[in-house]
Amino acid sequence: MDVPLWFALIVVGWLGVKLIRPPWWLIAVLLLGGYLLAESGLASVVDTTVK
Repeated sequence: MDVPLWFALIVVGWLGVKLIRPPWWLIAVLLLGGYLLAESGLASVVDTTVK
């Protein structure tokens, strides 16, 4: 089965919010932090670490 990554992330995120029920400020901080990290110079360090 070939599922697009964006769809899988939306489904996993939605299930996580429904099942774990984290506070909305924590979700916002994680999303904003991930976006800022992807745009920073640390993105290449994280990319090599993950791979």
